Amino acid sequence: MTIDYVAAVQHAYEVAERKDLEGWIALFAPDGVFTDNSVGVSYRGRNLAEPVRNYGAAFSDMHRELFKIYTDGNVVIVQLALQGTHDGPLQLPFGVLDATYRRMDAPCADVFELDETGKIIRFDCYPEGSIIFGQLGVLTNLQAALAS
Repeated sequence: MTIDYVAAVQHAYEVAERKDLEGWIALFAPDGVFTDNSVGVSYRGRNLAEPVRNYGAAFSDMHRELFKIYTDGNVVIVQLALQGTHDGPLQLPFGVLDATYRRMDAPCADVFELDETGKIIRFDCYPEGSIIFGQLGVLTNLQAALAS
């Protein structure tokens, strides 16, 4: 049986859009890892659902707009945009960013490596953190604080 890696990745995005945390965890191989490269944090086991939960809580209308998908064997690379309104607390490694009620529409690149059954072995997410923080007004506030 041949695995359709693109379909598996598209399904993963659908599960994330539904905020199905148990379904998200089930998409990963037992030793699978999810790395959010914007903050340098990796997740394993039950913690794999943390980024989906966190961004789902911070952006109740969170959407991932897929633009282009590239494949090389069992590796799938996706160009996309992360979109949503920041209407809840966003947990970050350095603290909590309270809702700004601003819109995010930021570029992102995702790299998935899947095993022969279609389970995710490795998911590297590269959201453009500086654009996200700029759109949410964080960089403006930081500039003001540094200027004073």
